[in-house]
Amino acid sequence: MSLNVIHLSRSLARLSFNSPFALGQCTTRALHYSSLLHVSQLNSNEGARLERCSAQITMNSLQNPLVCNTKGRERMVQKAGLHTTCVRPHDPKFRDCFTKFMDHPLYKKGVYTLKPIPFPKSGGRDPTTGRIVVHGIGGGHKHHYRMVDFKRIGPEKGSPKTEKVVAIRYDPNRSANIAIVAGGTHKRYILASRNMEAGNMVKTYGEIPRMPVLAEEGDAHPVGALPTGTLVHNVEIQPHKGGTLVRAAGTTAQVLRKAAGQVILQLPSKHQISIDERCMVTVGQVSNHEHNQRIIGKAGRNRWLGKRPSSGLWKRKGGWAGRKIRPLPPIKVYLASDKVEEEKV
Repeated sequence: MSLNVIHLSRSLARLSFNSPFALGQCTTRALHYSSLLHVSQLNSNEGARLERCSAQITMNSLQNPLVCNTKGRERMVQKAGLHTTCVRPHDPKFRDCFTKFMDHPLYKKGVYTLKPIPFPKSGGRDPTTGRIVVHGIGGGHKHHYRMVDFKRIGPEKGSPKTEKVVAIRYDPNRSANIAIVAGGTHKRYILASRNMEAGNMVKTYGEIPRMPVLAEEGDAHPVGALPTGTLVHNVEIQPHKGGTLVRAAGTTAQVLRKAAGQVILQLPSKHQISIDERCMVTVGQVSNHEHNQRIIGKAGRNRWLGKRPSSGLWKRKGGWAGRKIRPLPPIKVYLASDKVEEEKV
């Protein structure tokens, strides 16, 4: 082994005890496993420093890897190849922040507020395990969470629930705009439709009449009360559970037909679903319809939005590239929970 490699291994060995994560940050390929034996040949001063750091060196034989435990952190230098790898525990910072957010008194069930709530960034990692589950996420500007109410539930009989649009606001957590509506003594956030403006009156119905209604943009109806061909958004798949589909900017779904208490909708992806006629939908198109036409302009703006670039590694285009014409999947049927119970009986 050359003298330079021996000096390098000694330096890395000393550095590994001074800094907890220094050994994991080393990316040299010239470090050989046998050269790490110099770790055990530290002088007396370094040995004293090692005792103060509560570090332990265990080496059974030349066939086993060397393991160093410093302040609860485990680092392992593997024998295979000329690489050095580092095993570290997950930093609980994000997990603790996410737990604080879920335990926030304003976020708990039964407490609603218009005040934006600080929300931690995930970085695409699972809050429990710390493993990356979604790639391409990280960084970006700080966001505050707005409690958007996706439930538009109205009275089944009598006059509809009427609310006034107070203002149209920007929401950093979604592509669409949101609206502050006030009705009675309560204010809340809802999804804003395309032509919704401050001062408009929006109504929420809960009755399904015998004849289809003449719907207006921004009003919410049971999907069974709307005529065929109506454009809707904020679609529920279970009655009174809140809208879960067609909530992105500029999207709409279309009412195709009705049959046996079910209504067939065509989603923006051209897929068709069948939902219960009591599911609530909002009439019209989602606001901010020009969202897909915005000009990013530079790579830095994507970083502001929290989008990380993909790897620069060259990849061969396989069978995924190019247009494919595939038949649409069959209609997906969502039955209401009470209907499912009746079928089981």
